[in-house]
Amino acid sequence: MKNIVILISGRGSNMQAIVEAGIPGARVAAVIANRPDAAGLAWAAERGIATAALDHKAYASREAFDAALAAAIDAHQPDLVVLAGFMRILTEGFTRRYEGRMMNIHPSLLPAFPGLHTHERALEMGCKLAGCTVHFVTAELDHGPIVAQGAVNVLDGDTPDSLAARVLKLEHQLYPEAVRRFVAGEIAVVDGKVAAGPGAAASLLSPLPSSKA
Repeated sequence: MKNIVILISGRGSNMQAIVEAGIPGARVAAVIANRPDAAGLAWAAERGIATAALDHKAYASREAFDAALAAAIDAHQPDLVVLAGFMRILTEGFTRRYEGRMMNIHPSLLPAFPGLHTHERALEMGCKLAGCTVHFVTAELDHGPIVAQGAVNVLDGDTPDSLAARVLKLEHQLYPEAVRRFVAGEIAVVDGKVAAGPGAAASLLSPLPSSKA
């Protein structure tokens, strides 16, 4: 059984999708937030998952917060750390600590549009496809070996909110599947890229179908 610790900052809809997926061989050991009022904490606690809140504002530096966060994570002996709407830039030391075992999901088709306001930027550029990317976390923001990507069509009349809603539905499919692949040993990082691990099926890196909605 592999232990998963999930980090959130708000309602944690991707965290909920992962928990509800019931991934074989995985146990969500804890949900940790950097905001005490994060709605996802109550959701997780109601399902018997250990929770903790570390208010980043209470720490004198980013390094001090990351050290406290690492201690809270390590108390649960994680095999995988999952960032699910965790709105903090992590220090290089922190990312190195969990190298190869910390994932994030970003609402764009990386390397396009790292950072914030991804949907607004996609619409401004006239993109015909938008989507999301699951990747291993490195010190460089919204970079790192790509695990999986999924795409939706950009529709006439789309707004940032309407596009974001469709991409979020795709995130809820893609992220649990990426976590499942990690837990099953189906992925490994080789020369800075994600490749099939020893437990991989032939269809390991086949993407989810592009949504037409």
